[in-house]
Amino acid sequence: MSNENQNTPTPAEQAQQRSDSNSPFLNAPLPEGTPQGQQQSLAQGTNKDQIRKYNLPRGAGHTGNLGETTHFGFRTVSTEEKEQKVAEVFHSVASKYDIMNDLMSFGIHRLWKRFAINMSGVRRGQRVLDIAGGTGDLAKAFSRQVGPTGHVVLSDINESMLNVGRDRLIDAGCTNVDFVLANAETLEPFEDNSFDLVTISFGLRNVTDKDAALEAMYRVLKPGGRLLILEFSKPIFEPFSKLYDLYSFTALPLMGKLVANDSESYKYLAESIRMHPDQRTLKQMMEHAGFQNTDYHNLTGGIVAVHRGFKL
Repeated sequence: MSNENQNTPTPAEQAQQRSDSNSPFLNAPLPEGTPQGQQQSLAQGTNKDQIRKYNLPRGAGHTGNLGETTHFGFRTVSTEEKEQKVAEVFHSVASKYDIMNDLMSFGIHRLWKRFAINMSGVRRGQRVLDIAGGTGDLAKAFSRQVGPTGHVVLSDINESMLNVGRDRLIDAGCTNVDFVLANAETLEPFEDNSFDLVTISFGLRNVTDKDAALEAMYRVLKPGGRLLILEFSKPIFEPFSKLYDLYSFTALPLMGKLVANDSESYKYLAESIRMHPDQRTLKQMMEHAGFQNTDYHNLTGGIVAVHRGFKL
């Protein structure tokens, strides 16, 4: 068979290319060796009704060497096993995720997110990437702020979470949002210097290789763009820290059992918070990835922090 025939797209591939032509972010080709069928839509209609898949085979999403170990909560596991277990956690909690957020934080998570949105400095016409955006709280707000001339990409590695976010934003009439299933460690669907703002909210602690993820975020930001990380952190008052531990390791699993019928996932979430880098360490990691003028703001006594950095 000639090379010309080998390179000719099939009718199905041509149809997919036509359906994707409206979005400048979703036209990146898959890398060589990626199995067929991993890049497809989950719903019919326009791009706004679709999730674009860009997900490597299990065990290949991590940028380090296979066989490396990391932590899953307080347990030491292989990187491949962590990816699988984190996926299982969020498949399990997706349908109850928003309800549990309200219960666990007594609704304060909405104030944390509002603070981060206010720090974003996003303007009409800009392009925003919300990584690990899950059910779409931030993406919905950014969709309104950038307006019809702007664009928001809601990205997550977990299909169940992204399905919930897609349905919520479509129901809310957000027509300037695309939905992409992607790995935060590579962000390979997105070109260099593509976004004015990159955000990740309560997702970085679940990423296996955080340094690789920060480098990928730096890569896709435009010069002058900013990164915002909203994440659980380390309480700054020792007595408060002890009360927080008691609440996290007793009340959270109990609520998970009663509301979501899943205590183990919420036990992991509490453990993952304790294993996440503290405020100063994360700031240093951002600087190592190339970000400048980095800072952080403690919220609710350091239970949560918003980190900010710029690509100059």
